[in-house]
Amino acid sequence: MLTSPPLPPNAIRWLAALNIHSRADLQRAGVVRAFLLLKASGHTATERLLFALAAAARGEHWSALDDASRTALRQAAAKHPPVRPLPPQAERQAFMTEALTLAAEAAQHGEVPVGAVVVQHGRIIGRGYNRPLGSHDPSAHAEMLALREAAANIGNYRLHGCQLYVTLEPCAMCAGAILHSRLDHVLYGAAEPRTGAAGSVLNLFAERRLNHHTAIDGGIAADAATALLADFFAQRR
Repeated sequence: MLTSPPLPPNAIRWLAALNIHSRADLQRAGVVRAFLLLKASGHTATERLLFALAAAARGEHWSALDDASRTALRQAAAKHPPVRPLPPQAERQAFMTEALTLAAEAAQHGEVPVGAVVVQHGRIIGRGYNRPLGSHDPSAHAEMLALREAAANIGNYRLHGCQLYVTLEPCAMCAGAILHSRLDHVLYGAAEPRTGAAGSVLNLFAERRLNHHTAIDGGIAADAATALLADFFAQRR
């Protein structure tokens, strides 16, 4: 379990809320990511806490960190992609279940089973499932259709304060539209090793030269999303 020292008691409580309870948990989460999640959660997370987290992950006191290690931590924090705390598990499950239902509908129409929903203040404002074949439109991916409906519903293409749940890692086209829409957070199911633009092939969300930074988290109901895709392509074969 994490202890004080090297971590302040408040930090241990904050980390517990992120389901980080032990040195192994901290190592798996990543020191810099854990630090940035604490900041994103509204906690006072100073540079000294970053060093304390690194020390805790190593099993030593923060004062033992040398100058090179501290410089590397500062640089890693500056270059890290944006992060946001995950919504509660029940919320994640409910919205991803809706996206999976839409993905199944795509499969019924002979489309690759991908579904997406846009959520604002706990309410779905946009839905979409893959329709490029039926609509003769190469841009009619689930994410694009969900973004269009959400923007139309609120009368603004800027979707600040919104989350997108999608069953498959976005491609470069969808990632670009997501960034342009100023979405806060994307939560996806299965990774896409051939065209994924959220880390599998490239990570547009980590490109700091772009004009907005959307946080991204994968692996949400990944098994169910992967099973839908596997069943679809097995039937096609």
